Amino acid sequence: MKINANFLGFIQLFVGTGAIPAGLSMIFEPSGNGIGMTTEILINTPFNTFLIPGIFLFVVSGLCNICCSILSFRKNNYLGIFSIILGSFLVLWIIIQVYLIGLIHFLLPLFFISGIVEIILGYRYNTIKL
Repeated sequence: MKINANFLGFIQLFVGTGAIPAGLSMIFEPSGNGIGMTTEILINTPFNTFLIPGIFLFVVSGLCNICCSILSFRKNNYLGIFSIILGSFLVLWIIIQVYLIGLIHFLLPLFFISGIVEIILGYRYNTIKL
């Protein structure tokens, strides 16, 4: 159990530290120039700029995963359910992004797998705790 919670914490830390700079860049530079993209890729999405996706990325994938990593390292009783929720958000985020704008970056599959692992480990933690 200890290894799973620590591994889960590192996965969440990885996701959070990857999402925070990208999200901040999208917030402060909604045109996408800060991340090397243009708003042209958003043509098939409900967004005209990267502002709203950036806020979601920064808060949900970034800050929430960092906070959940602290719960994981402390073996908090709620880490399982929060991990399942955040992993599900990440997996859905990647699926929707790839559907709407395509596989635009090589890290997307890595973050998708990270979300799946987060869900599985969160579920295992909940199952063992019950």
